[in-house]
Amino acid sequence: MYDLNPAFLIGLLVFLIACSAFFSSSETGMLSLNRYRLRNLAKQGHRGAKRASTLLNRPDRLLGIILVGNTFVNIFAAAIATALAIQLWGDAGIAIATVALTIILLIFGEIAPKTLAILRPEAVAYPTSLPLMLLLKILSPLVWLLNGVSNGLLKLCGVDPSSKRNDGLTTEELRSVVRESSHELPQNRQSMLLGILDLETVTVNDIMIPRNEVAGIDLEDSLEDIITQLRTTPHTRLPVFRNDINQIEGVVHMRQIARLLTHDQLTKEALSQASHEPYFVPESTPLSIQLVNFQKHKRRIGIVVDEYGDVLGIVTLEDILEEIVGDFSNQDALRSPDIHPQDDGTQVIDGAAYIREVNKALGWSLPCDGPKTLNGLITEALESIPESAVCLKIGPYRLEILQSTDNRVKSVRVWRPTPIAQPTPQSESD
Repeated sequence: MYDLNPAFLIGLLVFLIACSAFFSSSETGMLSLNRYRLRNLAKQGHRGAKRASTLLNRPDRLLGIILVGNTFVNIFAAAIATALAIQLWGDAGIAIATVALTIILLIFGEIAPKTLAILRPEAVAYPTSLPLMLLLKILSPLVWLLNGVSNGLLKLCGVDPSSKRNDGLTTEELRSVVRESSHELPQNRQSMLLGILDLETVTVNDIMIPRNEVAGIDLEDSLEDIITQLRTTPHTRLPVFRNDINQIEGVVHMRQIARLLTHDQLTKEALSQASHEPYFVPESTPLSIQLVNFQKHKRRIGIVVDEYGDVLGIVTLEDILEEIVGDFSNQDALRSPDIHPQDDGTQVIDGAAYIREVNKALGWSLPCDGPKTLNGLITEALESIPESAVCLKIGPYRLEILQSTDNRVKSVRVWRPTPIAQPTPQSESD
């Protein structure tokens, strides 16, 4: 080797460094591939994706062939560099070759190709998968032997080499993926996907229309009042009850009584006959389950009840869909929080406003894991019904009671103080 032409040795050394870069970049590119995108491309028939997927199914063999090739190339390159350096500088060339080859391999054989592979894994992994497949077939006996020894050592350490990595994503990880895909997903689609994921954590109690706001038909009212209510209601479905909503008898669809209503032939008996049996929903039912239940029972409205069977409110299919796609009807305007922005940056909010709706409208994070309304949050914090002009602090928010009655808070001024920037200390001049 010491008698070979220096030009030949230089050419061979350049080739070996290129091979080192190939193995380093292919390893990083393969392991940096997005597994979900890879599976999708493989299903679509992408040849490079199919080869890469096959190699990644057995990562021990993939790493085996890459490390065998990279180790051989680097050792051979060290021998060539030493021989070339001795020809040029004598015995001092050994030290020169060691330092120079280390720097060259680090830059051109490791750092640069691996950085490229991290930035563009698909552009690197798919083309390199073909030579890796060929090398794996040629060197399969050697790879099999080396993998057998290494897998045996892993088993002695209590690690099962045949176990596969779990690539499944948790709900929180899916949320992170959706948020990080904002540059590829339109804002409305991103919000819809996040809304679907949030169905697991939101219950019907969080979005229901409370019983004091439920528009229903009381059969104890006069027929004239009932007809007037039916002619002016903006709703298509109304609960029917006697004297109290806990005595609910059914739910009526306006389409079922439209003809009788048009010809002034509606009676209380006809209204009761047109009502279908009410569908009751436990207050703690997650929205993801309730959405399936609505589909299963062919219903669009449910009566929310507590553990004692008392009616708490109603929830509709539209309410759940609005959690996913946002408001798409004018019904929400009838029960949305009454928020009045002030010139000084504060917000005057009705005490009956839902905390979730306030947070959603203002981008705040008032606690909503306990009481559902602003009135409930304040009374829980103070443990009493406060009088007007009382102020309190909940987290970073300041609340001032503007108006209250004997049993509830009616209006509140809420704001979040802006942190005061601390002045930067200046050093004394000499």
